[in-house]
Amino acid sequence: MGQLDGKTAVVTGATSGIGRASAVRLAAEGAHVFVTGRREAELDDVVAEIGEAQATGVRGDVAVLADLDRLFDAVREQQRRVDILFANAGGGGFARLEDVTEEHFDGTFGANVKGLLFTVQKALPLLNDGASVILTGSTAGSGGGEAFGVYSASKAAVRSLARTWANELKRRRIRVNTLSPGPIDTPGLTGLAPDEERARGLKDSLVAGVPLGRMGRPEEVADAVLFLASDQSSFITGVELFVDGGQMQV
Repeated sequence: MGQLDGKTAVVTGATSGIGRASAVRLAAEGAHVFVTGRREAELDDVVAEIGEAQATGVRGDVAVLADLDRLFDAVREQQRRVDILFANAGGGGFARLEDVTEEHFDGTFGANVKGLLFTVQKALPLLNDGASVILTGSTAGSGGGEAFGVYSASKAAVRSLARTWANELKRRRIRVNTLSPGPIDTPGLTGLAPDEERARGLKDSLVAGVPLGRMGRPEEVADAVLFLASDQSSFITGVELFVDGGQMQV
């Protein structure tokens, strides 16, 4: 018997890394998981890994509102309501202040703030009272890393939205929390560097600031997602839970 038997979850950005590991973890605990991402082949792989009886894939980009409508229409078509919403999709890249372009700004805020906001808004009619909403933040939202200003600002906005929404949705007993990973070994992180050598250098520099002395694994973040999704966190709302090896704590 799983912790989430009979529950329905929606996970955005589920084609790789933290989103994929979390979708697999939630399904392993009994939830039916609606997964979404921009890449069809990777989305099909996630559904195949979980099993079609427990997973529904809907291709889309969270920054495109029509794609979000299709996602939640798929939930309605199965006559389901949502118990867990993991608004995870997002991304970013390096750009010093003098190098920031309109395209860089719009792309980062489009996925990390606009897409996240409308994901939650469009889910509201389907959320059960007492549901759990989990937003993906980042340790970058609490820091001032060089050349990461736009990304950091977008993740600080996520943290702020979580506080507001936790207050706005309290009458429905809907819990809203931010999950902020530190350096996690994912394809998205590796993709920030232009080649393998610089990817190794990036990882080494990040590990140097982690008290536990290593990168995190997507599965470790997925365990924290399960905690926030389950009744084990029933008296927790409005918090920022760091999964960062102590990076922002020590």
